[in-house]
Amino acid sequence: MSSLDPAVWLRRYHPVDAPVSRLICCPHAGGSASYYFPFSRAVADTGAAEVSVVQYPGRQDRHREPFLTDLQELARCVAEAVLVTDDGRPVSLFGHSMGALLAFEVALQLRERAALQADRLFVSGRRSPSSPTTENVHLRDEQGLLREVRALDGTGASMLDDPDVRAMILPPLRADYQALETYRYRPSRRLAIPVTAVVGDSDPRTPVDDAGKWGEVTAGDFDLHVLPGGHFYLVDQWPTLTEVLAGKLAGTGRIPL
Repeated sequence: MSSLDPAVWLRRYHPVDAPVSRLICCPHAGGSASYYFPFSRAVADTGAAEVSVVQYPGRQDRHREPFLTDLQELARCVAEAVLVTDDGRPVSLFGHSMGALLAFEVALQLRERAALQADRLFVSGRRSPSSPTTENVHLRDEQGLLREVRALDGTGASMLDDPDVRAMILPPLRADYQALETYRYRPSRRLAIPVTAVVGDSDPRTPVDDAGKWGEVTAGDFDLHVLPGGHFYLVDQWPTLTEVLAGKLAGTGRIPL
């Protein structure tokens, strides 16, 4: 069992004086909290929210902990950390790729387990759970995993040529893909909060139409933003993405159940 210490799970890189809201960020498959350091700084500079980034077990300073390969269990741990640190401020969630599904599940668990309604969900680079796809990336051999990473352009090809880098990247990536690909969405579990989806216009894994179907998983408002780029469009679009989120977060306020 991984630690349930909220300080282990949630990394706050840029504290904000008297922030009006909190934004919890869930990284992509194989990702770590530090990837979102520039995003955290950019959001903090707007004053719209204070960012906490989830650090998954099995990577960086948590490398000695076992991976979690069940997305609902991972969401349970994140939801617990959010609840322990709840101070009454509005809480919104952001997730990219696998993190989008995780953020969605965390929002559901917060409501179901503790009657805490998140204020808004931001999902990025991931098709809606109402548009399921059958994938088996986690069952591929090393070369199969490498082909997937290269297809998404998440890591430079030269880095993947280094066996030490591969040994560091591939185990958490495989574990995260297992969590992602074994997750099953139940249509009866829907949100009632606003959802904002963002996707790159040339994402090879997330067609714009499928990203647009995130509106089917909530009874709240829905809007879709299409930005230039592929699956990791956000690398070149941090300022625009920050502007989108800050504009939405400026109007947050705790929503009654």
